[in-house]
Amino acid sequence: MPDLEGFNSAPAAELRPLLTDCLAVPRWVDALLADRPYPDVDALVAASDRHADLTDDEVRAAIASHPRIGEKAAGGGVSAKWSADEQSGVTAPLADRLLAANTAYEDRFGHIYLVCATGLSGERVLADLAARMDNPPDAELRVVSRELAKIAALRLRKALA
Repeated sequence: MPDLEGFNSAPAAELRPLLTDCLAVPRWVDALLADRPYPDVDALVAASDRHADLTDDEVRAAIASHPRIGEKAAGGGVSAKWSADEQSGVTAPLADRLLAANTAYEDRFGHIYLVCATGLSGERVLADLAARMDNPPDAELRVVSRELAKIAALRLRKALA
């Protein structure tokens, strides 16, 4: 993984997969690449936040690259490792409850439940999911968009640490 100097100077084609692992939205990736160079990681994260106002279609596309909460990500790349780390507070004893809650959420909204799970216990994740079930579908997409932006910021910091 590059440091900030490497990030600022690397060819865009080399950075595109890493940025896509942070947030699978081509417009966001292109914007972060176009805004280089960054004076520090905080400036990169601020740019990430500015460009993370996602359309509904971008939200749906981005969540397709995430596993369900409580499931392992497919593959063995950096995104799968990050996902496992982010979900480390979600333990196996909650598997049946998470499966049922995820199924109900998907039936209601037509997409997987997504939350920035870093630092959250499995019980907290279940409580958040339950609280969001009453959201109107369009409002829920906005919530998911904000969660994707949080995940992207954390992953950018990890990538350049």
